[in-house]
Amino acid sequence: MPPMARPQAPPIGIRRWTSRGWMEAGDLVAAEEPLQLLLDGSPLSIVMRTPGHDLELALGLLWAERVITALSDVAGVRISAEADEQEAALEVDPGLIESNQVDVHLRSGPTRRPERSFLSSSACGVCGATTVESLALDFARLPAGPKFDPAILPSLAQRLREGQAVFEQTGGLHAAGLFDTTGRLLLLREDVGRHNAVDKVVGRRLLDGLLPASESILAASGRAGYEVVQKSVAAGIPVLVAVGAPSSLAVLTARQFNLTLVGFLKRDGFNVYSGAERLSSD
Repeated sequence: MPPMARPQAPPIGIRRWTSRGWMEAGDLVAAEEPLQLLLDGSPLSIVMRTPGHDLELALGLLWAERVITALSDVAGVRISAEADEQEAALEVDPGLIESNQVDVHLRSGPTRRPERSFLSSSACGVCGATTVESLALDFARLPAGPKFDPAILPSLAQRLREGQAVFEQTGGLHAAGLFDTTGRLLLLREDVGRHNAVDKVVGRRLLDGLLPASESILAASGRAGYEVVQKSVAAGIPVLVAVGAPSSLAVLTARQFNLTLVGFLKRDGFNVYSGAERLSSD
């Protein structure tokens, strides 16, 4: 029998202290494991992530880095058996490689092989290795529109939180959710890394033939760093909202690429750092 998919919230034994003293207890923690990403059989990246939706993660990452520019660039994927992933849009061979590996095979070689080491952790995406100037070589400014009613944004944080099943168990995962122009949740992914969660969302839309996602809003838990803005631009998502604060480089990049960037999303309001013209109730 093939190995079973690993839990995203494995149980562990702990000692808990309260005012009544010490006690033995159990807890659930967010799973974090390395994923070896290969390109045509050659190692490309090691990504620390929460297991699950590994194919989406790999494709979303390759899309953001412009290694692939269309799903048709991918001839097939070899993926470890415990991932238990099948995809009608691609030829996927499970169980042919070692645990925690995804090997993406391209039809005619990569359109662009990254110059940097491509080593990523769950806490940091590109880690400053890619500049705004180099991003401009691959992506154009987002077009104007569409318009979004600003009144729908405050509720997105709560809807994102309500969809975080593993966070509810562990308190240790980030989430990225894609919403339509009315605020309806289309897709949600969780991961120990917020940029991994975004890659999984983008990878899913790529597999479904729905990129660019030009009629949608991306909501992210935590802060809005440069890497999340980069991935939003790459996916053609016009509006990015974050529960936390943006960084200075995130704001600079959003303004250069005409991305609407919202931070400090709360039930009673939010801050707009770029692209406020898209937010109109008219």
